[in-house]
Amino acid sequence: MNIVQRLEHWGDAHHPKWVDIIRIALGIFLCYKGIEFLRNMGSILDLMTNKVSFGSFTIVMLSNYVAFAHLLGGILLILGALTRFACLLQIPILLGAIFLINSTGDLLRPFSEMYLSILVLLLLIYFLIVGNGPWSFKLSEK
Repeated sequence: MNIVQRLEHWGDAHHPKWVDIIRIALGIFLCYKGIEFLRNMGSILDLMTNKVSFGSFTIVMLSNYVAFAHLLGGILLILGALTRFACLLQIPILLGAIFLINSTGDLLRPFSEMYLSILVLLLLIYFLIVGNGPWSFKLSEK
């Protein structure tokens, strides 16, 4: 058994179950945000049009990517299947949300979503590194 397999085995054996509860909650939150994006697509398009100077086709494609990546990534995080792939889908969206959308200078406003975006980004980076845990849907290994 090489060092990578031993480290992976050690990580699987010492992965606390409460971290899986956080992963599942993060997946539910991302699914909720994906549904909200689909329900408010007009507002999202207006916000993106004001913040970035892309063509209208690109903005429509980006907004659809955000909504469906949140839905797909959220479902994958809930199940614990392809966790690292789901995190890779989400991280560019959260970086865009932090640097483009939430960068209005309202950081100290009482209900600023910047803190929430940063927290979700940090959780996604954590699960990108750690992966899924014992409460996950295991894909068959050959």
